[in-house]
Amino acid sequence: MDIIHHGAYDGVTGSCHELVVSDQRSVLIDCGLFQGEDNQGRKNSVIDFPLDHVESLFLTHVHIDHVGRIPYLIDAGFKGPIYCSKPTAALLPLMLEDAIRLGITRKQKVIEHLLRTIRSMLKPLPYHQWSDMGRGLKVRFQPAGHVLGSAYLEFDYEDSRVVFSGDLGASHQPLLRQPVSPERADFLVLESTYGDRCHIGREQRIEQLSKILCHTLANAGVTIIPAFSLGRTQELLYELNLILEGLVKVGKCSALDDVDIIVDSPLGNRLTDIYDSMKPFWSEEALDVLALDKQPLMFRGLMEIDSHKDHRQVVEDLKETKRPAVVIAGSGMCSGGRVVNYLKEFLGEPTTDVVFVGYQARGTPGSYIQEGSSWVKLDGRSYTINAQVHSLSGYSAHADQADLIHFVTGIPQKPAEIRLVHGDPPAKAALTEKLVELGYKVS
Repeated sequence: MDIIHHGAYDGVTGSCHELVVSDQRSVLIDCGLFQGEDNQGRKNSVIDFPLDHVESLFLTHVHIDHVGRIPYLIDAGFKGPIYCSKPTAALLPLMLEDAIRLGITRKQKVIEHLLRTIRSMLKPLPYHQWSDMGRGLKVRFQPAGHVLGSAYLEFDYEDSRVVFSGDLGASHQPLLRQPVSPERADFLVLESTYGDRCHIGREQRIEQLSKILCHTLANAGVTIIPAFSLGRTQELLYELNLILEGLVKVGKCSALDDVDIIVDSPLGNRLTDIYDSMKPFWSEEALDVLALDKQPLMFRGLMEIDSHKDHRQVVEDLKETKRPAVVIAGSGMCSGGRVVNYLKEFLGEPTTDVVFVGYQARGTPGSYIQEGSSWVKLDGRSYTINAQVHSLSGYSAHADQADLIHFVTGIPQKPAEIRLVHGDPPAKAALTEKLVELGYKVS
């Protein structure tokens, strides 16, 4: 078997890998959008590799940098099955509907036709079980702990086993189970997003989140949290609920209940409903919390905004009333979506806090704000940044350096080779150095 990378090899986004089984046969693992600097000089709409021998597509999870090019793949002639986990099959149409509307077309008939086509191609597979793909190729999905439905993939062909990590979850994810290392990997394709750093611990991040809430209350300001609709939004709701309901021991201001918490994300709200309907895939901790709180993703004072009219009204009300509020809105990298309107309105206010809880790809507005720029361009116009900016790395859904090394060293016999993908050069270099020191061959 051989591997060709069509994305996320020299950068982070655009994940797409081709496993060449034989001269006349291959499969794809993911087909995602390029974002930020990774998208410079590229056209997401162009599938620039032949599909003659690609017989199927396997998905590790539904983040757009892993699935966003599927509509273009179909337009280029792909007609094979799309294999994924059961939760991913439920989530994918929602994720792609939003992406299609924003990036391809707003014509509802076209969107519906494309989504029907994608649904007809989906073939959900169970976790932990080998599935026979015919002619000697087998695959097994294993929980990756990154977002609901995420998986790392094991492929067996003849005497070789190739493992694609997809995106691995951090060890302190509260809602999902931590990934377990594979029992064998002759060749490992490993993500390296945070290969150069370690996240803060769970208790620290909850304490930091609580302090930011108190700061919002003290200065009567607006706290803006750009968050991905899938995973990060649900995790934030879960831990905000723990704080507000007193289910964790953190410093809590006496009037914290007066802070409005607003989720302004129609997609995020729909995805939260799916999360809530798939509790069997939750972690043991989250299932234990259910015994104390039947709605751990809901709490008193939470506002969910769906319509665009209500979104505009909330922005205006916050401007006029000066009432303290925490706003969770997409997109996670501030490159579009409703969070942009909040940033335009409040970035110039020193009472505003912007809290980043996820990776910001180079070249995105989120990366400029996070890196301390004095201004940022949003929708073609420059905006001054007077807000206080915070980064809570502990909320990353990605494994950090320690988690990645733990995943590798947990494989009983060392892989013959590890290939690092899905990482900026400094992250890949740092993780390579650590793995080489441990005696692994890294490419």
